[in-house]
Amino acid sequence: MGDREPATSSGPAPSGDGRPPAGPPVAEAAEITKRFGSTLALDGAGITIMPGETHALVGRNGAGKSTLVSILTGLQAPDEGVLTFGGQPAPRLADRDAWRQRVACVYQKSTIIPELTVAENLCLNRYSRGRAGLISWRTLRRQAQELLESWSVDVSAGTRAGDLTIEQRQFVEIARALSFGARFIILDEPTAQLDAAAIARLFARIHDLQQQGVTFLFISHHLQEIYEICDMVTVFRDARHILTAPVEQLPRAELVAAMTGEAATAAAQHGHEAAHRPGGEHVLRVDALSAEGAYDDVSFQVSVGEIVGLAGAAGSGRTEVAETVVGLRTAGAGAVEIAGQRPRPGSVSAALAAGAGFVPQDRHDQGFVPDMSIADNSTLTIPERLGPSGFISGPRRDALARSMIKRLAIKTPGHEVPVSGLSGGNQQKVVMARAMANDPRLLVLINPTAGVDVRSKEFLLGKVEEIVQLGTGALIASDELDDLRMCDRVLVMFKGRVVAEMASGWHDHDLVAAMEGVDLDA
Repeated sequence: MGDREPATSSGPAPSGDGRPPAGPPVAEAAEITKRFGSTLALDGAGITIMPGETHALVGRNGAGKSTLVSILTGLQAPDEGVLTFGGQPAPRLADRDAWRQRVACVYQKSTIIPELTVAENLCLNRYSRGRAGLISWRTLRRQAQELLESWSVDVSAGTRAGDLTIEQRQFVEIARALSFGARFIILDEPTAQLDAAAIARLFARIHDLQQQGVTFLFISHHLQEIYEICDMVTVFRDARHILTAPVEQLPRAELVAAMTGEAATAAAQHGHEAAHRPGGEHVLRVDALSAEGAYDDVSFQVSVGEIVGLAGAAGSGRTEVAETVVGLRTAGAGAVEIAGQRPRPGSVSAALAAGAGFVPQDRHDQGFVPDMSIADNSTLTIPERLGPSGFISGPRRDALARSMIKRLAIKTPGHEVPVSGLSGGNQQKVVMARAMANDPRLLVLINPTAGVDVRSKEFLLGKVEEIVQLGTGALIASDELDDLRMCDRVLVMFKGRVVAEMASGWHDHDLVAAMEGVDLDA
């Protein structure tokens, strides 16, 4: 990865008990810079991870965490900087076996193949073969069971992987990584889908593996978990390394301040004010909404002329609640009322008919049909307006599309262009056009500015303001602070429950702390 000497200014970090660790770092990234086109994903950033640590890596979205993980696991090469394992240069990117012996990542989205057995997953591409080159299934299952038992994973090797719990899949992935020889494991949001009991078992397992010489890099949005399980913590912000410190010596308020770049003491001076909007009739009522494993007893209202934020980190339940409102999900209990109507649960068409407009979380998977034109995509939700008896009038459709292109300043040669040919920002404008097409009483947006440039972000949020001022209500579910600044109030969700409500004037420091489940007084 280059022949420069690793930077020495940061030096080896102390262990969790304050003693200098023995031996070279398990992994060290020094002065790492990575660009993707005009985007600077990492700017001279680095991290030093010592043997036997559980080292936390935290930062807001866009801080550079995912890019660093891709470099630590050999999926990307840095443009500048040095990466070493045990004091030795990182392998060539093409030498995947060498990477597997040094580092493994257990991602939030499991890489276990559900159709195969646990044994087949553990030994994938490493099957024992008997006579005539045939796979010896008996030997395979025996070796897999021995591996599971050696790392105390209480799972049968013959079990179909798709029948495992999320917790069991994580343990199988850890065992698979250890079987290659890796003793450095990256855990990417490992608790996002686990309940409290499963999290406790995971933490106990991490502690046991530490005693056996395994080192962990722990990535989590739940900062209280950092204080429960980690020895050291490194903070990234805006693609840069901000600090590395022993967890027990870093107050929670200072950790949040490092992530946001704002000190807690400035709260009274740097609030974010939304424009005053008089309350009116409710366009959305959510009453005691619950769904097992997603959210519990969520209640709130949105009035005409009001923008309400639904904030929370990954796994908080904010996205699931918003998707339930618009019929993408069905709640186990509770009720949703849109503009005085109770649409059929789990029906998007019923929610739209009641007066909802929707900008989904992932525009590529849920927002548009890439090979269809702008005209077709922007009018997908209003076929009844395009002609009688289900027949679509081309001129009527095209006229509506042209008006939307003008209203949303979509940069395109014409309405017949496929959406796949547009930039990300213009694709998102097409999704917004579809949401606006039925003149909604309620606009529901999930991460509405994800993956768009700054100018498009400002334009889209300004368009939400404009729509609300015309007599609509809006619900914005997001963990991006810029999406939430315009809200009259923000409801904060944590582990499926609404834990705080903040009026306009909130401070970044306080909102982030609530989203991450941090008690700043602790």
